[in-house]
Amino acid sequence: MAGAGRNKVDGGFGRRGRNENRSSGEKDRRYGQKRERSGRENRGYGFGGRDESGKPGAPHGGRAGRSRAEYRNGSRTDYQSGRHAEYRDDSRSEQKSDRYREWDKNTPETEELNDENRLEGRNPVLEAFRSGRAVDKVFLQSGLQDGMILTIAREARKAGCIISYVPKERLNQMSETGHHQGVIAYAASYAYADVQDILQKAREKGEDPFIFLLDGIEDPHNLGAIIRTANLAGAHGVIITKHRSAMLTATVARASAGALNYTPVAKVTNLAAAMEELKKQGIWFVCADMNGPSMYSQNLTGPIGLVIGNEGEGVSRLIREKCDFTASIPMHGDIDSLNASVAAGVLAYEIVRQREHK
Repeated sequence: MAGAGRNKVDGGFGRRGRNENRSSGEKDRRYGQKRERSGRENRGYGFGGRDESGKPGAPHGGRAGRSRAEYRNGSRTDYQSGRHAEYRDDSRSEQKSDRYREWDKNTPETEELNDENRLEGRNPVLEAFRSGRAVDKVFLQSGLQDGMILTIAREARKAGCIISYVPKERLNQMSETGHHQGVIAYAASYAYADVQDILQKAREKGEDPFIFLLDGIEDPHNLGAIIRTANLAGAHGVIITKHRSAMLTATVARASAGALNYTPVAKVTNLAAAMEELKKQGIWFVCADMNGPSMYSQNLTGPIGLVIGNEGEGVSRLIREKCDFTASIPMHGDIDSLNASVAAGVLAYEIVRQREHK
């Protein structure tokens, strides 16, 4: 019959769906209204904007929206959240850089998940920072922007702590108590020293400085073993990096067999920059490199820094270029590499031998 609409049982236009029984005139009227709405300027682009009359311009009921032009020119990049804050402003740029840096570095977390130095909950983590306790890393739930979370992030940046923004599901996996409140941190088992503390220890003993510098030692057992070797070889301290490095967890303390109580460990953000500063103090640097000349042919006496590289990749190119010379360990077996902590021990005792026979 003319003018009769069609019966659409599964239409789904409303919350439950409804029978669509519209006349052609009603359709035309609604189509005209739709065209009129779409022509309004500066209407919120699907995020609760308002039109010129002040009425909501989008069904989502969010905060005041932005114009389509603003979305096109890229002034907003988070299309999913519907929040009014921009990623480009100063209030979030620092947080964004922390998150991207952490995921890019992909620091290992497997040992930390079972470590007893875990701090869960907002108040325990915040008080740890305010009390001056050494905290290596803090995990914050992505998307949380309330005052307490922002305060924890600010305190973490002031302390030079690594910040990682992770999904809630990740925190749930890491949590033991089930009440992490969007925050989990890992405190250091021992306080970190300063590089100048290591030099001062050498001066107090009246000895040429002997320092271990670790370029990305990620295994906590290796780190503990190297600290143990450093202590027994008479080294004055160990320097590790802030990123891509195991931290002073309880696992490291156990692997050091107590040496961590006597050997200062400093943590630096930029190992290359730290080496440049130490060069001004008259320290030479030898890099462990399997392609270098034999360690027996090198002069390893005097103020020296022994650089040991990552377990899999070795010493990075930039750090190798900062070293004054390289040294290799003679090997006559069927394989061509030693464990990082073993290599550190072999080279360290060649330094000890040369010092005692100079």
